[in-house]
Amino acid sequence: MPVRPVEWISDTRKSRVPGRVRMIDQTRLPNELVYIETKNIKVVHEAIINLRVRGAPAIGVAAAMGVAAAIQDSKARSAKELIAAVERAADYLAATRPTAVNLFKALDRMKMVAKKHASLAPCALKALLAGEAEAIFVEDASMCRRIGDHGAGLLKSGQTVLTHCNAGSLATSEYGTALAAIYSAKEHGKDIRVFSDETRPLLQGSRLTAWELMREGIDVTVICDNTAAQVMKEGRIDAVLVGADRIAANGDAANKIGTYSVAVLARAHGIPFYVLAPSTTFDMTLRSGVDIPIEQRGAEEVVCGFGRRTAPAGAKVYSPAFDVTPASLISAIVCEGGVLRPDFRKSMKRYA
Repeated sequence: MPVRPVEWISDTRKSRVPGRVRMIDQTRLPNELVYIETKNIKVVHEAIINLRVRGAPAIGVAAAMGVAAAIQDSKARSAKELIAAVERAADYLAATRPTAVNLFKALDRMKMVAKKHASLAPCALKALLAGEAEAIFVEDASMCRRIGDHGAGLLKSGQTVLTHCNAGSLATSEYGTALAAIYSAKEHGKDIRVFSDETRPLLQGSRLTAWELMREGIDVTVICDNTAAQVMKEGRIDAVLVGADRIAANGDAANKIGTYSVAVLARAHGIPFYVLAPSTTFDMTLRSGVDIPIEQRGAEEVVCGFGRRTAPAGAKVYSPAFDVTPASLISAIVCEGGVLRPDFRKSMKRYA
């Protein structure tokens, strides 16, 4: 079964505390499967910033659960005081990562639900918000299943796909987006092989995607990022499947740095390039990808990744976490509603 990178653990003891959030520490993979369980919002904040939990949908779920966990020990004597605590927690987590829109949508939802039920006693409101965070999890899992089924329809048995970064179970509630198509294809009896870009600088493709696929018995080959053009030239790739952290109203899609390069290469070699993402990733308030905020990561991830220095001390570093693939290079966007084709300005509106 696909792993769950983040989930709510209900407290089975006779307690007024409904539960806590549990996350896989993805920085420890593939060597160790380690879980973090906490009610401490600072721990959730650190986990999101340092990519212990990552992937746009998973970040949204983790943030919602982080808010629910943070207020469990609140001494608020009224709903008004508790709502203020919810807003402080949400604002704190909103400052973690700027690109993935799922984060902000989940946090806004938690604040909205809190305000809507201001007549409840603090104890009841705490339980309600924990349930809302779990609902966000369940909804994401359902969307990912449907994305997988729609995406599988684009693949034929015997084909080989290229992936970049990790858009599988570890990036969502439990099933994935880009990898969901591969999992669903397997369930329908299709034999799909995968080439996984290692994805510099933090190697999410080799550490996480390969780990996931191997657990599921799927044929996966890890390649360096700069090998993508060669395997395309050799005729080894039939399609490219990637996820997205935010998609603008015109279909421009932000995803892990290096995705744009893969899209350009796919177009040059006549290979379809598919973006698979839930509609929660759509940001119809942004006209194009130019308006998507791009997170800048620390220099140490590039020059001292995994504890070993690979560049001279003091070397300048430019390290955007994401790039934006123009809609003109995207063959289709696959969401829970189906396979969307250009013009994305029109096709996305049905599900935004």
